[in-house]
Amino acid sequence: MMKKDYDELLKRARSQLPSTAFEHKRFEIPKPRSFVIGMRTIIQNFKEISDTLNRDPQHVLKFLSKEMATAGTLDGARALFKGKFGRTTVERLIKRYAEEFVTCPVCKRPDTKIVKEKRLYFLKCEACGARSSIRPL
Repeated sequence: MMKKDYDELLKRARSQLPSTAFEHKRFEIPKPRSFVIGMRTIIQNFKEISDTLNRDPQHVLKFLSKEMATAGTLDGARALFKGKFGRTTVERLIKRYAEEFVTCPVCKRPDTKIVKEKRLYFLKCEACGARSSIRPL
């Protein structure tokens, strides 16, 4: 008797979940195409990376600028940073951004949005519905 009720409830709960909750496609961040010209580091495919992360390019830029302790500007689809930074450094920082501001800490999915409530920022997962606080930039 109890088992049957549980199965019914489980079935009903599953039917209300978004279809994206059952998809398991690999979340792949494009490798940054960066190069150094003089005392500047340029990330050629910055817009593509921001789009893949589903984040505002300004937010990603602000994070990278703070982490590299330098000035960064957007130039169309590219990002320019003062100073020389190797490809591995840029790659590592983008990966850290994704872990902190994109991936859901509960279900490890990238289907999240940054939501501001009063003065606090939250990572709201659209796959599992979890809300976790994140630090403001």
